[in-house]
Amino acid sequence: MKLAVRLRLVRGWAILETRGRRTGEPRQTPVGNGLADDTFWIVAEHGSKAGYVRNIAADPRVRVFVNGRWRTGTAHALPDDDPVERQRSLPALNARVVRLMGTDLMTVRVDLDPE
Repeated sequence: MKLAVRLRLVRGWAILETRGRRTGEPRQTPVGNGLADDTFWIVAEHGSKAGYVRNIAADPRVRVFVNGRWRTGTAHALPDDDPVERQRSLPALNARVVRLMGTDLMTVRVDLDPE
């Protein structure tokens, strides 16, 4: 999926890059394209148990590959946000998959750096 996103063969997806909380190595995860102006929204299927959410807790600086380019930003887990309501603005296919497969939905907001 990561290759398909990079080659822009699929729509509605992006890649989130975090730093491994133990290794410091880059970790890339396909996510739904939640770009809205200079904010990128993600609904984590497994909440605080998701590896990328734990990585964000250790180092909130991230990169997002969206619309054919990398953007940097700072991520924030929002456990008090309503993830189902948030999903209404995300691509429909990914939102359905997350609701179906998710065990503990949680919103993550990435404040993208100015271009």
